[in-house]
Amino acid sequence: MKGKDVDYFVALYDVAKVINASLDPLKVLEKIVQCVVKAMNVKAGSIRLLDSRKRMLVLGAASGLSKGYVRKGPILIEESGLDRKVLKGRSIWLENAQTAKDFQYGAMAKAEGIKSVLVVPLMLERKAIGVLRVYADRIRKFHVEELKFMKAVANLSAIALDNARMHETLQTRCDLMAAHKYRIDDN
Repeated sequence: MKGKDVDYFVALYDVAKVINASLDPLKVLEKIVQCVVKAMNVKAGSIRLLDSRKRMLVLGAASGLSKGYVRKGPILIEESGLDRKVLKGRSIWLENAQTAKDFQYGAMAKAEGIKSVLVVPLMLERKAIGVLRVYADRIRKFHVEELKFMKAVANLSAIALDNARMHETLQTRCDLMAAHKYRIDDN
């Protein structure tokens, strides 16, 4: 299926429904990646999030990748030229991840059957908090519509993560306030 054959508005609507259905970040990320893989007709996809020290990207969710590929470990920012560029706000297309010098795990990409990769940043305000990747099993040029779709999904994903984190913080505060009130009322 070519990019122009897909209704990306409908696909984006499906992603928005997924985001709105839960405040569980892991569930939401899994569903987002599944929607993206389906809409773009690619082998696989993943979302990786920047750790608190901003030294590595850790897996948030993946679809279509083997357990061996997923478990290869975190992506170290200092060793990944590709991710350093993406985390500065750029979208990057690799024609062939198996041979690209900026791709940290080229040999594993070959074993996994990954060829072309498209990577976009998850931007929250003006800061990257992670990356959204799609993996094709052949050399593939991505259309402008596909890039726009990926960027929109990445931005919605960043907002969803931020909302989930804020919800967790508020829930913790409410629980603490309730526990404190309970102790006061007992006296």
